[in-house]
Amino acid sequence: MPDYQVGFWNLENLFAPEGHPGREPWIAAAVARDLAGWTQALFDAKVAQLAAIIAALNGGAGPDILGVCEVENRFVLDQLTPALNAGLPARHYDVVHADSTADHRGIDTAFIYDDRQFGVDPVAVFSHFVMRRTGTRDITQVTFTTHAGNELVAFANHWPSRSGGDVEESAGFRAVAAETLAYWHERVREIRGTDMAIIALGDLNDGPWDASVRFNANSSRERGDTSRAQSARFHNLAWNYLHIDAVDHNGNLRRLDGTLYHKGDGNIFDQILVNRSLLNGERGLTVLDDTATVAALPPMVDHAVGEGPIRFGLPRGNAAANVNQNGYSDHFPVTVTIRE
Repeated sequence: MPDYQVGFWNLENLFAPEGHPGREPWIAAAVARDLAGWTQALFDAKVAQLAAIIAALNGGAGPDILGVCEVENRFVLDQLTPALNAGLPARHYDVVHADSTADHRGIDTAFIYDDRQFGVDPVAVFSHFVMRRTGTRDITQVTFTTHAGNELVAFANHWPSRSGGDVEESAGFRAVAAETLAYWHERVREIRGTDMAIIALGDLNDGPWDASVRFNANSSRERGDTSRAQSARFHNLAWNYLHIDAVDHNGNLRRLDGTLYHKGDGNIFDQILVNRSLLNGERGLTVLDDTATVAALPPMVDHAVGEGPIRFGLPRGNAAANVNQNGYSDHFPVTVTIRE
């Protein structure tokens, strides 16, 4: 019975270097000031830092599937996967990506996966546009197939931000994104069967207790609510990793309250939602829900920022001064194990 580690990580503004020839003109205009001084060397350092953490997941074996967000384009992922493959010879990572034209900076959601473990039908890859007044990231849907022929439908999400901390003003935007996820959850069940194994991962920019996640995305804290449900309901595994302990980069044990931190306060924005089929093993794949965790690896945990991750940082117009080459991302990865 093989086990697969599935996870998600917000890679924090993984942009190609300043002057990248493949950058679309509208994106170049939108990010020109931020990316001033974002050199090839700094980009390479960012990729190396990300690769080090991803390779350390799953006990140093690397994840089998990793949903990601805040990536500019396919190019940046095609630089990341060789760095992973070089350090993990047992793996061969490939990318599933679709360009988003909705976000004002062009950042996308995508998946990195081991193509020795899973096949991907390109016909079953979708980028679901989220309609709202200002841009947001599309939801990427992929169907992964194991060697045994079992299928897993996965959604990578990056819901609209809280607009500088104004939660109420931006709440409706996240509700729309959540409704979009819920709609496609229902559509998959209608087309592929109510027992299809489905997982949704992402930076939701809301907590598991917020209305967008609970009501619009139709998710529940209680396992039984989903395992017995006949409707398109998710069980939210983020409830399983509230208040976990992690070792920081100084070797000290720290209590974590979030997957990211803002002004010292922890937020559980990075979440894993699974459907009834995965809870009950109806289609050959069963989630081990007690394995859901925040992958707060010691190099990332910083006691100086409320136990949050050490971020690489956005260049903000002066990359040499504003990025930390010893950092990684402003989010921790989250992971769970699925057994076949």
